[in-house]
Amino acid sequence: MGYSGCEGAHHAKKKVSAMIEKQISGSVLTIWLNRPEVRNALNQKLIGELIVALTTVPDGIRVIVIRGRGRAFCSGADLAYMEQLGHYSEEENLADALRLESLFAAISRNQLPVIVVAHGAVMGGGIGLLAAADIVLAETLTLFAFSEVKLGIVPAVISPYILMKMSKSRAYEFMLTGRRFNASEAKESGLVTVTCVEELLEGVLNQYVNELLSASPDAIARCKEMLQEVSDRAGQVDLRQYTARMIADARASEEGREGLTAFLEKRKPSWFKALPNDETI
Repeated sequence: MGYSGCEGAHHAKKKVSAMIEKQISGSVLTIWLNRPEVRNALNQKLIGELIVALTTVPDGIRVIVIRGRGRAFCSGADLAYMEQLGHYSEEENLADALRLESLFAAISRNQLPVIVVAHGAVMGGGIGLLAAADIVLAETLTLFAFSEVKLGIVPAVISPYILMKMSKSRAYEFMLTGRRFNASEAKESGLVTVTCVEELLEGVLNQYVNELLSASPDAIARCKEMLQEVSDRAGQVDLRQYTARMIADARASEEGREGLTAFLEKRKPSWFKALPNDETI
């Protein structure tokens, strides 16, 4: 990846782990989700590696970019990971949910500006990566969905980040129905900053990187801290504990277990109903 105008015009350096690939080009660190065989689905190891990558950034980096290898940016939670969670106790689920929240916090509260580049599909918890970021670019054919309600759970951990980024009306619609929505709708809702065709994506990314590199690093860090503090509402219930407890309760519930089982068995869950073909609301 070549960023025109980036500081330090040396060749990009790559470092690959089992789950992510880190690439440094000048002052830009690109973190690639590197599980293309499962559409970059999240599991404990990937979540852990992302947290480490985001909290141990090398000196001299001024912009972080997060992308996905393969056909999709992130398809949500890994199937094997979901099955494992189904056997966890409530306390184990709580600890796991707090770990996921730590990932979103590592993006949202990072002193450096974070850009996410989305393509293909972004589902469930993958949308949390977008909502926590400062700038989100999406290829025009990208599809999104909060699919949790279809599985008998709720998008709890990502909800504070979603409601800071997306209009409340759209958040209610998308979260309650679980329906797929396109990049244009994602932009209209506030989740996505810019949409463009694949051929123009790199150029748009370069423009944003160069704008960020033209600004004071200290001012950007202070501005991010200010925006975060203004957004936080004093005196509220601790949302981290509240949302983590909510998803832990949902995963351990009867419908949560039924939804996961039905998904793994590729059948409709017990609560699924549809209107007859000749009936409308």
